[in-house]
Amino acid sequence: MKNDPTLLRTTAARMEFQNPLVLAAGTAGFGRELSGVVDLDALGGIVTKAVSVHPRAGAPSPRVADFDGGMINAVGLANPGLDHVRDVDLPWLETNLQNARVIVNVVGDRVEDFAEVVAALADVARVDAFELNVSCPNVTAGGMEFGASDETLADLVGQVRAATTKPIFVKLSPTLSDIARTARVAIDAGGDALTLVNTMPGLIIDVETRRPVLGFGSGGVSGSALLPIGLLAVAKVRRVTRAPLVGVGGVCRGTDVIQYILAGASLVGIGTAAMRDPRAPQRILNELKDWCLAHDVERITDLKGALDWPQ
Repeated sequence: MKNDPTLLRTTAARMEFQNPLVLAAGTAGFGRELSGVVDLDALGGIVTKAVSVHPRAGAPSPRVADFDGGMINAVGLANPGLDHVRDVDLPWLETNLQNARVIVNVVGDRVEDFAEVVAALADVARVDAFELNVSCPNVTAGGMEFGASDETLADLVGQVRAATTKPIFVKLSPTLSDIARTARVAIDAGGDALTLVNTMPGLIIDVETRRPVLGFGSGGVSGSALLPIGLLAVAKVRRVTRAPLVGVGGVCRGTDVIQYILAGASLVGIGTAAMRDPRAPQRILNELKDWCLAHDVERITDLKGALDWPQ
């Protein structure tokens, strides 16, 4: 059983993954950036850096800072734009990845931007699925997050659904007033799966300069402090939908992955841990396998949703 390739195999959104570990959006670039230090093809998949219709310069530096509970960042969704990703980055993935799934993260300023990016990449063979970052601001609605309005979210997911037959993952913010209700809206509108959760808004201050440590000011909090928030979101959403869930936030060790799967996740994203230590994904994968063997778990999928939670 020790070398059983089916031990960690799982399925989500009509796709089979060789294991449940994926590199979260923004932490793996477009794959090439980590190819010399991480065996990307040993993972279940990677979620690419955000892709927008036009190139984005992003937020002013500094963009990233550590603190005791994790990391805070304000990258500003910087990316080279749709044309460059389609012509340069995705062909590299086509050549260099055989086993890991490729999920393209999509952002936009307007609802229509999401559908435009997806439509342009829908026929690219190496793109297995799309992840919609609906936590970014809608410039046509005063900067309110796309996911904060049920009507806007349903419209956005519906337009993307019309643009592709490939699986759609909808990534939700932990700040939503009722994340379970929003999750149902996303699935009812045509989404196949949900990614829970995005970073938590926060602020770190340099006491010497009395200014924020980030050039933008506030930023998104990630790292170990986000683990309980992500777990609660997954557990709540699992109660209202059977759609596949991707648990993201605070994963640093194999038992963190087990927690997300027990809460109801099919896949688990690794972010900050991999940025701090590129060897972390392989270590976590080994810890996950060892835990399953030590606890006589024959298939990782047997643990999904097995949380004993009387609430």
